[in-house]
Amino acid sequence: MSGWNTIQEVRRIEEQVMSLGFKFSNPKHAGHWADPGHQDMVSLVPADECLPVYCRDAEIFTGTLADVRTWLRGVEWARGYDMLNKISNDDKRMAAEQKERNRQLMNSIKESKRVEGVLK
Repeated sequence: MSGWNTIQEVRRIEEQVMSLGFKFSNPKHAGHWADPGHQDMVSLVPADECLPVYCRDAEIFTGTLADVRTWLRGVEWARGYDMLNKISNDDKRMAAEQKERNRQLMNSIKESKRVEGVLK
């Protein structure tokens, strides 16, 4: 059983995960690890409408909650470093993601027209 502090920590991690565009998922390959300690593994996958360069079922990271916490700190550090160097910021990131969504939408429309033309 977990106590209240554990529940609060999981909620904090989940908020951080969501703020970076991810959601928790059951690891696809966790069963392949023989170590019984790996039963508490989680995966991070792109949340709906977030991180459009990845497939919706792409496991971006898999580990324990402690591993996730450490990995998230690294992601936030990298984003902060990019902002300090004026390489990227939230507006540039959102614009690039929208550009990718638009590209995917156009490809989808083109593909549906191609399939529609073949079926006629």
